[in-house]
Amino acid sequence: MPETFTAPDGAGRIDRWLSEQLPQSRSRIQALIKEGSIRVNGAVVRPALKLAGGESVQVDIPPPRPSTLIAQNIPVEILHEDPYLMVVVKPAGMVVHPSRGHPDGTLVNALLHRIRASGQSPGAPERPGIVHRLDKGTSGVLVVTRTGIAHAGIAAQFAARTVHRRYLALVWGRPDPVAGTITTNLGRHPKDRLRFAVVAPGSGKHAITHYRTLTTSRPPKTGRGGEVSLIECRLETGRTHQIRVHLTHIGHPLLGDPIYGVGLKRPAAWKPLLVGLDHQLLHAAQLGFSHPITGEQLRCDKPPPPDFQSLLAKLSIALP
Repeated sequence: MPETFTAPDGAGRIDRWLSEQLPQSRSRIQALIKEGSIRVNGAVVRPALKLAGGESVQVDIPPPRPSTLIAQNIPVEILHEDPYLMVVVKPAGMVVHPSRGHPDGTLVNALLHRIRASGQSPGAPERPGIVHRLDKGTSGVLVVTRTGIAHAGIAAQFAARTVHRRYLALVWGRPDPVAGTITTNLGRHPKDRLRFAVVAPGSGKHAITHYRTLTTSRPPKTGRGGEVSLIECRLETGRTHQIRVHLTHIGHPLLGDPIYGVGLKRPAAWKPLLVGLDHQLLHAAQLGFSHPITGEQLRCDKPPPPDFQSLLAKLSIALP
């Protein structure tokens, strides 16, 4: 049934205000506005419309389309689970969401099987709610919601930049300075649509990464250029490929990065250490946020996977 709301004084942007009133994410609200399912005083509007107050906002959310997702019994490590959300560990090599090139075998396929097997909670959607993503080659901790209200609550925390995200990365070289903040705008690479790049101010999306060098080492028999460093990164924003682009931008691409680390000339002593490595050594080690329903402060930690730790051991680098 359609619902009607009266906008209060100073409500601001309609997409932001409605995402606070409804169990829908802001992006979903924007899509509904563009579809004409949300109108103001009977008229179709833009998602950026600023409400002055007193407007009649009609919301007619269509029923969800039947899901075409396949539930697949793929093992996934669960760090936390309740009726509203799950915190899971995504392995390197697994895609988060089905796409044209990856129709199944994804994290969503695996979690859909788990949700159906455990029984739907009241009001839960048929599919897991993806709030944020990790690249295919990146491993680590990810939060997935099971209800619309939880999804909106977690999305709001990401938008407010209150979610704590800590990553571990192995990079070429030793950053100078050893700690700092990288602030740029990121957008599509002008010549390669699979890549992202630092773009001019005023274009792309603002991106902020805080980094700190934990340890620098080198394998035996390597000379100049053989150093690698274990870096800790904390994200203030979450743009696609953000850490990978930012560390490459300051001259220290990730080991194993198939997109941003190609073409680098390294000492021959490195070759046997990197045999079989087909993904960037980047791991989402820690995720902290406020539970959107209970208010409990959750912090989930996961050490890097075996291939990451194996290389650390060969370099005599201890995890912090």
